[in-house]
Amino acid sequence: MDFEELYHKAASVLNPRELSEHAQAGTVAAAILTESGNVYTGVCIDTACSMAFCAEHAAAAAMVTHGENHVLKMIAVGRRGNIMPPCGRCREFISQLHAANVETEVMVDRDTILTIKELLPHDWRE
Repeated sequence: MDFEELYHKAASVLNPRELSEHAQAGTVAAAILTESGNVYTGVCIDTACSMAFCAEHAAAAAMVTHGENHVLKMIAVGRRGNIMPPCGRCREFISQLHAANVETEVMVDRDTILTIKELLPHDWRE
């Protein structure tokens, strides 16, 4: 699967909405392609008191729930269709789920694909 297809999978679950007066969801969506060829998606949940989580975390949780943890590719898409690089927390989180995830390809912009290792140049494990 190429990044264009992965982009469309992520964009298909974008659904910005208010959950309550203190929470909103769906302003960012992510898609993860696993070693077995499965795609998992997720959306962010933002809360007033910062107990939120990113779209990449939601997609990773779905992946782990289904017994997988090796990510080949991932992408995040904002509400305007813009590609977004993962935050530092997401980079670190994905890298710890499987030893080979440091080689996960991440589209950070339309013309830029980097590995998690490139996004975490001073890895604490080395």
